[in-house]
Amino acid sequence: MKGYIIGKLEPKDNLPFNLLLLADETVEAIERYIYTSEVYVVKENGHLQPIAVFVLSKTSHVQIEIKNIAILESLQGKGIGSYLISEIKRIAIADKCENIIVGAPDCSLRQIHFYEKNGFTKYDIRKDFFINNYSKPIIEDGIRLKDMLVLKLEV
Repeated sequence: MKGYIIGKLEPKDNLPFNLLLLADETVEAIERYIYTSEVYVVKENGHLQPIAVFVLSKTSHVQIEIKNIAILESLQGKGIGSYLISEIKRIAIADKCENIIVGAPDCSLRQIHFYEKNGFTKYDIRKDFFINNYSKPIIEDGIRLKDMLVLKLEV
């Protein structure tokens, strides 16, 4: 997609918590992974404020995990997410990774459909992930989040 610039943040850069919190519930949860991961921001050409963010963590020499991916709500549904997945694939290939994994609540059909549409397949379940990693219950569409579905994309 033309018109977007993706840049990796340096440790001294301010983190875009306003965007990160669109995909994760608390600053505390984000801080568990953010400082050991690579953070990328997406800006529209000629604009200073980021419109999207994604966070990658290398879990092994052949695997990257998407820890966070978020787009301003007003820009969701316009193909930017699929564009970001293609850029993440490019980064993974350049880093000689063989696959990308990402977690989503096992009851979050919209997120699961998005990842499957972009080539991911169901791979694993992290039992009680949302119970063990968040101090307060997370309710989405009237359902308490419990297990995380892990999806995988071979690159």
